[in-house]
Order: sequence, then structure tokens, then C-alpha cells
Amino acid sequence: MRTQSGEPTTAEKIRKLPWGVASYATNSVFVQFTFFGSAFVLLLNQLGFSKGQIGLLLSFFPYTGLIALFIAPRVARFGYKRTYLTFFTARKVVTGGLLLTPWLMSQFGFQVTLIYIYTVTLTFAICRAIGETGYYPWHQEYVPSSVRGKFSANNNMFSTLTGFVAVAVASLVIEQSTGLNGYMLLIAVGILFGFLSLYCSYQVPGGAPVAADDRSQHERDLWPALRDNNFIRYLLGAGCITLAITPLAAFLPLFMQEQVGLSEGNVILIQTGTLLGGLLSTYWWGWAADRYGSKPAALLGSCFLLFLPLMWLAMPRFSPISLYVALAIALLQGVANMGWLIGSARLFHVSVVPPAQKADYMALNYAWVGILGGTSQLAGGQLVEVGRNLSGQVGVFTLDPYLGLFVIGFVGPLLSLVLLRPVRDDARVSVGEFAFMFLRGNPFQAMSSLMGYYWARDEQTAVLVTERLGTAKSPLTVDELLEALADPRFNVRFEAIISIARMRPDPRLTAALEQVLQGTEVALSVVAAWALGRMGDATAVSALRAGLDSPYRSVRAHCARALGTLGDTTVASILHERLRAEPDKGLQMAYAAALGNMGYKTAVPDLLHLLARTQNEGARLELVLGLTRLLGQEYYIIHLWRQAREDRGTAVATALTTLSRKLPKDEAVQALITHSADAYAHQDLDEGARRLQELLAVLPREGMGETAVLVINECEQRLSQHGPQRFDYILLTLHLLATLTNS
Repeated sequence: MRTQSGEPTTAEKIRKLPWGVASYATNSVFVQFTFFGSAFVLLLNQLGFSKGQIGLLLSFFPYTGLIALFIAPRVARFGYKRTYLTFFTARKVVTGGLLLTPWLMSQFGFQVTLIYIYTVTLTFAICRAIGETGYYPWHQEYVPSSVRGKFSANNNMFSTLTGFVAVAVASLVIEQSTGLNGYMLLIAVGILFGFLSLYCSYQVPGGAPVAADDRSQHERDLWPALRDNNFIRYLLGAGCITLAITPLAAFLPLFMQEQVGLSEGNVILIQTGTLLGGLLSTYWWGWAADRYGSKPAALLGSCFLLFLPLMWLAMPRFSPISLYVALAIALLQGVANMGWLIGSARLFHVSVVPPAQKADYMALNYAWVGILGGTSQLAGGQLVEVGRNLSGQVGVFTLDPYLGLFVIGFVGPLLSLVLLRPVRDDARVSVGEFAFMFLRGNPFQAMSSLMGYYWARDEQTAVLVTERLGTAKSPLTVDELLEALADPRFNVRFEAIISIARMRPDPRLTAALEQVLQGTEVALSVVAAWALGRMGDATAVSALRAGLDSPYRSVRAHCARALGTLGDTTVASILHERLRAEPDKGLQMAYAAALGNMGYKTAVPDLLHLLARTQNEGARLELVLGLTRLLGQEYYIIHLWRQAREDRGTAVATALTTLSRKLPKDEAVQALITHSADAYAHQDLDEGARRLQELLAVLPREGMGETAVLVINECEQRLSQHGPQRFDYILLTLHLLATLTNS
């Protein structure tokens, strides 16, 4: 299906995206086996090219990008897709010319071979530049913005996989072959994969020619792009990265061979570390860019790039572990590269380039990258030549002819961080917030839970994974928890609320729970009220206050408890009034618990009254807990209750013995506490309770607060009335005595 304008629909684009991925994957083999892999630089070195000659040759690729400025309108009229297919086919044919290199070298010598390879490379670079002038606008068209990060992730993942295999094969071939035979074999196989890549690209829709009467495309005006500050800032920031990584990537194989002491095969093998790092991180970077925005991903990748030159400088040379250290650093480089590539590409296509002017913007970008890339290649070769006699040691850093490249590799990302920060983006978080997400909670559990969440095929699995999303306590899982909260399955929604309660306060999670609280699913509203209290987000108090007037008693009860947990004392007087008038026992308990948490001492008489007429033992213990919170030292009552569950008499006796050392040295007081402790120790609970009641009767009230006096009098009366049958009063008495001795 097509739109009225002839452009493919989003559905058609998404359906055809696998062909785009396949095109990238097969092209990565061509890339690694021909001009853009370590093998090509090693081939040039073996042929006798100097560093300056290598730098000049490699500069052809970026410099020819300047062609884009002059051919973009013609490419648009000819068709983006048609241009790409035509000139990428031509570049495969041109690449075949490299297969004549051994014959030329043997027949005509180095100078003729040098000129020939320069000619082939320049022709290839021109074809590549024209083809890519068509490709980038076509790419922006056929990849929907909503899935660009995900597409980039899948694209990079599969192309990295094939590249990984290609590099491993290249390393084996070069290690086992002699002379130039291995290089020629790789080039021949690479060309075959290049043609396969073109077939896959042919299946991708879009890229149709622009009509000659379409003035918006036919008439060129580069000034709007050149006056676009956002675009210029992007060019400057991305340019710094180009200057930093282009020459470093080109000459790193020679650094490894000459300065680190690795064989040609092992030098190529190092690329597997870079590819593996990219493979392991590509999906994550794409997911992060789509979710949190392009710029956080791009700048975090740039931060990682910043430290790589320092690692290369400090690595051990001519050591048995050199290869393994190099592979480890290369793995980190793969992670950093992927973050920068995915983040910056998405930033460029989604936030920097206006779709209506994509040809001009992309032509300028391509030309700019070409200028910087070519200059950096030339300068890189010359830097190595100039520093060929450099040596020494500064701390852990070894100085060598490649030092200049590493310095630029460090400074470039540093400048890019400054230049790219003002660029507009669709980011939901700042770069600092984005990085901080991985320092909160358990990011590894969060990422594994995210994968499990999207692969969960039944309700039980979905519930278990939703639980893990919460236990990770990571901000990375917020979106999935919100999605689970809207799941059509009740148990998943229920578990989502419980999982959200485990999270740190988050505005979006709080707002979602408030919406559930105000809904009509009473079972979920009740749990949402509890969760809002447990999360501890003070912004939820308004919704919880409103919930006090819910038509459902269970909702009112849990809103009151949550407000108590949050310590919202502004509603304490309201809850106190409702406690006095409320006939429902469940609501009475909820109001009492909330008032205890709020420290509302005015309610003590009513709490004591409620305790006296409550029959349920569990409810009585909760009321005692509320009263102890008003008196202080909550931990003491819990500790005593736990001990008393196993052996009530011994627990009370031990507590009284401890308290006797701190109570007044009055003879009557000490005698009664000793008799009570002795009775409890011998499991005479009746005698122990009677002596404890007598102790309260003679205990001096002077200097006690009003609340303490009320509680002492109540406990004395109830112990006289119930004896050991109401253990809740014994607990309350012991807690009060402990509080008094510590005051």
C-alpha cells in the first residue's frame, strides 16, 4: 500500500526493514575484506606504502564526500535508491581491480602499483560518495522515526555478527597464507558479498525520483541549513569525533604491529573485540536512544571514547598478555563506538535534519565529514611520520610515534561534549540523569527483566517478570511497569502495583498509581493507596486525602493508613473526628493506626478506649503499636513481642529485670518489680500480672507527661480487670516503663 504522494506507508516500511538489515549485514563482509578493514591497511604496509602515503590514500574516501554538495539535486531527480544501486554496483566492479595488484607488482614494480592502487581507490571513493549521497536521504525516508533506534540496534547487531565472523576468517586466512594471496582471496569473497548486499537493498522501498516541477526539492538553497544553529552545532560536535577517531582507527593496526608487537593475524583479530563490544551493546544503545533520547546515548558514548586513547597508551608492549589487553580495550571501544553511532545517527535524522530539506542538509553533512575525515587522515599519516623518533615513558604511558593520534583521540571527544550539549533533542532526561540511572538499583537485573518482560508468553510468566522489574529498583524499568499497569490481565496489573511500591519515588509512577486510586477497580485502588504510602512520595498526599472521601470503605481505610505512613499531620484532626464517629471496625483501626504514625497525642484517650473494647487479638496488638509510636521507641515493643511468642514468662521476666536497674530506687517499687519478675520467671503469669498492676499503682507520676499518665492509669485499671488474659496491656506497660527509664 502506498500513500497518495506515492511514498511507502509506515506499515510497508516496517515490513521491508529486514531487507535493510540484511543489506547492512552482507555489506559488512565486503567492508571488512576490502577497503575498510584492518587487512587493507596491512596490505598497503606490506606493499611498501609509507605512513604518509597510506594517510593520503585513505583521505580519498572522506574527501570525495565533497561531491555531495554539487550533485545532490541531480541525485534527487535521478532517484535516491537508483543512485545508490547504480554507483554501489560500480564500486564493486572497481574493487575487482585490486585483484590485479600482485601481477602489477611483479611486472612493473612499486611505483606503477602505487599509482594503480591510488587510481582504483579514488575511483571507488567517487562511486561511494555518489552512492551515499543518494543513500542517506533514502535511509531517512524508509526508516520510521518511531523505530529508528530499534532498527539501528538490530542493524548493528546483525552487521556486527557478520563482521565478527568476517574478521575471524580474515585473521585466519592472513595468518595461514603467505605473500599477497590471502589478501586477494579476501577481496574476491568480499566482492561477492557486496553484490549480495545490493540485491537486499533492491528490496527496500522508497527513494523514488523527485519530480522536476517539485520546487521544494528542485531549487537548491543551502543558506537555511547554514543558518541553522542547531545543525551547525551538530556538525561541529560530530566533526570533533571524526577528527578523533578516523585517523586513530586507520593507523591502530600499524600501532599494534609495530609498537605492541602483534602479528598480522592477531592485529586483524583485535577487530573481533571491537565487534563483540558493539554486538553486546547494540540492542541496549538502540533501546536507550528510542526511550530516553538520542543525545544522552550519543554523549555517553562520547564520554567512553574519551578514555580509550589513554588505555591504548598505557597497555603493555611486547608482552604475552598484550593481545588479551588489546582485545579487552577493543571490546570497550566497540561499546563506545556503538553508543556514539546509534545516538548521533538518531539525533541527526530525528532532531537535526528537517525531512523536507533532507537532501541539502545531508549533502552539507556528508561534505563536512569528508573535509574533516580527509584532513584527519592526511594529518594522521604526517603526525606519525613526524614523530617517528619519539620515545620515552611518562608514568604508565609509553611515548611513541603514534602519540599525536592518541592526543587528538582524547581532545576530540572532550570538545564534542561541550559542543553537542546545546543541540536540540527529543531527550526525556539529561545526560547526567541518563548516566545516573545505571548507578541506581540493579541495572543488570533491570535489563534482564526487560528482556524477559517482552518475551513473556503467559500470565504466570508475566507476573513473575513484573515482580523482577520492581525488585531491580532501577529507573530503567519505569516504562515497563507503567505498561504492566495497563495490562488487560488483572493479576499482572495487581503485581505491577506491588512492584511499583518497591521502586524509589518517580513522578510518572506516582501519577499512574493516583489514577488507579481514583478508578473503579476497588481491589486495585486499595493496593494503589497502600503502594503510594510505601513509596514515600509526599506528592501523593493530595490524591490520598481525596481518597478519604471515597464511596468504598476499604479505599478510605488504606488512604488513611498511607497518609499516616507519609506523616501527613494536616489531616490528623479530621481522622481523629472520624475515629470518634466511625462505627466500622476496619475504618476505626485504619484511623487509629494513621494517628499513631502521625504522633497525634490528642487521640490517646480514644485509642485507649478503642483498645479496651477490641476483641480481635491482632487488632489489639496493632493498637498497642500505635500507642507506642506516640510514646516513642517502637523497636522495643516489636523486640519484646517476638521474644514473648516463644516464652512469655521468660521474656517478661527478663524485661523487668533489665528495667529494675533504671526505675526509681524506691523500696516498694523495687520490691514489686522483683516479685513480678520472679513470678514470670517461674511461669506464674497470674501472680506476675497482679504484681505488675501493683507496681503501676505505686509508681510516682511526678514529672511524667500527660500522655504517659493516661496510659499508666489505663494499664493499671485493665491489668486489675483482666490480669494476664490481656497480654496487650502487659506489652504496653513494659514499653511505657522502658520509655520512662530512657527519658
